[in-house]
Amino acid sequence: MLIRRKSFLALGAAGASTALLAACGGSSDDSSSGSASDAGGASDAGGAPVADASADLVIWADEKKAKALEEPAKAWGEKNGMKVAVQTVADDLQTSFVTANQAGNGPDIVMGAHDWLGNLVQNGAISPVQLPADASSKLAPVALTAMQFEGQTYGVPYAVETLALYANKALTDTPEPTTFEQLVEAGKAKGAENVLSMPVGEEGDAYHMEPIYTSAGGYLFGAGADGTPDPKDLGVGKEGSIAAGEKMKQLGADGVLKTSISGDNAISIFTDGKAAYLISGPWALADIKKAGIDFAMSAVPGFEGMQPAKPFAGVNGFYVASKGKNAVNAQTFVNDVATSSEIAEAMFSTNELPPVALDLQQTLAADHPEMVKIAEFANAAEPMPAIPAMAEVWSPLGKAQANIVNGADPKGTMESAGQEIASKIG
Repeated sequence: MLIRRKSFLALGAAGASTALLAACGGSSDDSSSGSASDAGGASDAGGAPVADASADLVIWADEKKAKALEEPAKAWGEKNGMKVAVQTVADDLQTSFVTANQAGNGPDIVMGAHDWLGNLVQNGAISPVQLPADASSKLAPVALTAMQFEGQTYGVPYAVETLALYANKALTDTPEPTTFEQLVEAGKAKGAENVLSMPVGEEGDAYHMEPIYTSAGGYLFGAGADGTPDPKDLGVGKEGSIAAGEKMKQLGADGVLKTSISGDNAISIFTDGKAAYLISGPWALADIKKAGIDFAMSAVPGFEGMQPAKPFAGVNGFYVASKGKNAVNAQTFVNDVATSSEIAEAMFSTNELPPVALDLQQTLAADHPEMVKIAEFANAAEPMPAIPAMAEVWSPLGKAQANIVNGADPKGTMESAGQEIASKIG
């Protein structure tokens, strides 16, 4: 997956297999550093994270989210007569949490991406949560779906991300194209150096290519009866993926997709005025605004007469640890997050992420319209598969797509990628 992606899901899925190995008894040389609010420290003498035993509720998060959560968590604790410790685990939070939870010295709550779910459940690291009866009317549907695994809800969501289409109005007369063909035509019309800046890269980027892949009929995994992705039903190498490959090959031949554009330079190509369009996520907004680009933002369009484009949706939320020492307090906290957007709103002021609370979307719409739009776009996206098998998809599929953009045969290339993935997931 793309390193340039600055979001809470960066490398989340790729880390799942690592966490599983650590949890199954493998030795860990994890170098995570820790710090805490309302706590003396978050790591033991060996540097491994350890929960603050003096707190009534301990929450682990990465650096940005921990900083955003400190004040609202403290206020919640004071209101409920509790000491809340928000501890920063700076590196490999998922692995550190799974290992510490099994050892009995982990937190009560961990903040993480929804695509951790399969790994965390498989390791018995988290407990199901009981959401309030009105949660479905207060939280975005895609966020609630993403937090379900094997028919149970395991987390309370608070933020979501997905890809959007950004248009430089100076380089196109169609700032919100409704089809991919319209995008290409409009991008060529005004002679932009690049019609589209979208990460492909020499090694591929299956995350950013997902809208194209799905619009042309490709899928990754089928779904079981409970909606959980089924690794036995692999779509890579089947007819839809080959049709998607044909589209990618044509776009490569037309110069619309380029392996020279990667996560390292895709945003800067757009902000330098060298592309009419950009496909990226909310992490691109700050650079676009700083560059002074007069831009429009819309959902990524699909191909005319084909399926809608469905980029991945990534959801971030709160998980209750299975072996936390303050389980009742943890359930009370996550229930309050699901009931009221107060904590999420306070966090947004420090760390801006598209919110899933519907009333918070309304509150932020005037001053932060792009963030709210991205949250709305996510409702038409597909939650990233939250099963450990997904870790085996990124590299083979990404490389296959990059090779096809460079002219490789779509059928043989996709079939080979499917065989490689299937051999790894068993």
